[in-house]
Amino acid sequence: MNLPLWLRRLHRRGAALSLLAGLAVHAPARAEAELALKPCRLPGFPTELQCGVLKRALDPAQPQGRQIALQVAVVPALARNKLPDPVVFLAGGPGQSAIELLPTLAGRMGRLNQRRDLVFVDQRGTGKSASLACRDERYLPLSKQLDREAMLQELQQCRAELQKLPHGDLRFYSTWIASQDLDAVRRALGVAQWNVIGGSYGTRAGLDYLRQFPGAVRRAVLDGLAPPDGVLPLSLSQDGYEALQTLLNECAAEPGCARAFPELRAQWERLLASLPRELSLRHPLTGKSETVRLQAEDLVMRLRSPLYVPSLRSALPAAIAQAAQGNFDALLGVASGMSGGRGGQLSTGMHFSVICSEDYPRLATRDAATLSGPAAFYARVCRDWPRGEVPAAFYEMPKAQSPVLLLSGGVDPATAPRHGERVLQALGPLARHELVPGAGHGVMGLPCMRDTLARFIEAKTDEQALALKTDCAARMPLPPAFVPPNPELPAAAARPTAEKRL
Repeated sequence: MNLPLWLRRLHRRGAALSLLAGLAVHAPARAEAELALKPCRLPGFPTELQCGVLKRALDPAQPQGRQIALQVAVVPALARNKLPDPVVFLAGGPGQSAIELLPTLAGRMGRLNQRRDLVFVDQRGTGKSASLACRDERYLPLSKQLDREAMLQELQQCRAELQKLPHGDLRFYSTWIASQDLDAVRRALGVAQWNVIGGSYGTRAGLDYLRQFPGAVRRAVLDGLAPPDGVLPLSLSQDGYEALQTLLNECAAEPGCARAFPELRAQWERLLASLPRELSLRHPLTGKSETVRLQAEDLVMRLRSPLYVPSLRSALPAAIAQAAQGNFDALLGVASGMSGGRGGQLSTGMHFSVICSEDYPRLATRDAATLSGPAAFYARVCRDWPRGEVPAAFYEMPKAQSPVLLLSGGVDPATAPRHGERVLQALGPLARHELVPGAGHGVMGLPCMRDTLARFIEAKTDEQALALKTDCAARMPLPPAFVPPNPELPAAAARPTAEKRL
């Protein structure tokens, strides 16, 4: 799951996730005039696409009321005799734009694109589909990004501005309404069935689409499970903590890492105990030096970003050891290693509209005094955020009616494998779960897994799809811990970071 950047800087990331509940019965697909596709081009993608807009009611209960425009982009199949079942991608977040991810994802799915269209729909509230984006927090001063009260005020101001928009009723941006939008796109394209691929929050959207419209799905691939019955702010804290503990345990068990950093766990604990501190840090985007007050909780949250990616994760032992000696440059540099990735700015307003409607009601039943980290922050934000009604059936996962491939990374700090196992049990015999021990957050991007995913969708029958071997990356090792040439560099020789103990 991807978080707003201000929360990723505290709790870092790495991208991007029907009127009635229950099983929908589908009439034969029919083409609808509301979605007229025209040639278009997108930055970063070399070939011509087909783009269009589908109008949808902001409030499903008032179909003739306020309308919003869903943005749709289609990468046409290369073969003239294409297959009738396209592939649709569901972005993460919540809050990512699927169309902004198109250049990356379509480039990876060239095999599927040979005979199938690739469909990208900006979920309501994201991209250019009635955007609920706030000010780009990446450029805010670090001192503000690390100040919870300041960020609460920033969100309150953004919420007030969003509510002034024509589409600013924040109650109508939940996942289960977005599933209805997605199926309207399918019908407008004249598609009887399609193949659904979702990652991170996109797996929650995919599971809800499977629940509401099972007959519309031929195959589904869900990577990094964030099931609807989970409480995302709570699982983020638990999964992130467990991922960090796993890293510390691995270093103690790996001879090279243990030799270079024999006291890593003790150094980490002493580092946390030494906070808060005032540090002089350089802003990763503006390059300006700032004096910030770093709390222990802030540091823990920032480490989630490198834990997403094994190659960044391998640098954490050395970075923690240097920070324990007073030099935070390496640790904060690694923690900022994903800030320039593709996917664009997360739609913060859509993010909170989803979490506050779907997760907060169950988070609010907890004793506020027991909440910490992201759970405590989400609870404060959602207390005043407009919340839509979510049907009780949204939290259920009925048995799958078509083959579903579930993917999990063994060291994923955001959507741990335990969630995939639980979804597997709920979906039943038509689901398969592939755990890749050496992967972080996101499995389908691995080269061999792209081919596996394509063969799963290309299989002629359900039986062939379910019998497919999906363990091509099972023996992929985690990168060993990075050991610098002088891992025992004394604090006096390390490049200093200006600091003052508070």
